[in-house]
Amino acid sequence: MSTAGRAAPAHLGALYPFLYAQPAPAVDAFTAELVVSTAGKLREAALLRAQVLTEQGDALAACARSLAVALDTGGRLFAFGNGGSATDAQACADLFAAPPHGYGAPSLAAYALSADVAVLSALANDVGVEAVFARQVAAHARPGDVAVGFSTSGNSPNLVAAFDRARRCGMVTVGFSGGGGGRLAEPGAVDHLFVVRSPSVHRIQEAQTTACHVLWELTVAELCGADGRPSAAQGVLADDRNTGAACTDR
Repeated sequence: MSTAGRAAPAHLGALYPFLYAQPAPAVDAFTAELVVSTAGKLREAALLRAQVLTEQGDALAACARSLAVALDTGGRLFAFGNGGSATDAQACADLFAAPPHGYGAPSLAAYALSADVAVLSALANDVGVEAVFARQVAAHARPGDVAVGFSTSGNSPNLVAAFDRARRCGMVTVGFSGGGGGRLAEPGAVDHLFVVRSPSVHRIQEAQTTACHVLWELTVAELCGADGRPSAAQGVLADDRNTGAACTDR
């Protein structure tokens, strides 16, 4: 008989409790249900990601070509979103600005408008939450820049306002939405829209993350061309676009 399950002698039980540990109980009903639920969610997430990339692959490629043209001629990317979508916007900007090691991708000028707490809180307090992204677009953007917004509903008023400002500034506009697309799916709202048709906020954000990464990879492929090297124009105005008129209509 092994030591497991025996009563531990007082002087040994304190020193070597693992020798006298009781056998692990059988998996209870709750744990079994949790395992089944987790596996189901993983399958659902994988299928939804595959569906988005299959159904919207051509649209992602077309968007990547637009982004490559904009970024190759000095355009900058501005990403934004609320809550968890603010984290997705930050990840998007980081992906373009600081590509993962080993991809051989160029660093591109990309910023997350939802990352500066001081600016966000000042605008929310002094102007209103609906203006926190539109005002930043008006302050920083130039024609030919790129606006990328993330939302799980497509109805966030501050995203709608930011895209409206971005269009008037002559920016390339890219939206990631969920459900039925919301207000971002209305004609003329954005140039490129990718809708994850799911009622689950979690699944929507997971699929949006995958779609954004694919969009970045396709954009890099367009920029680098067949030989894998950045084009001659890449980086000429990578940091600051001082030419052209700013979007001064505040």
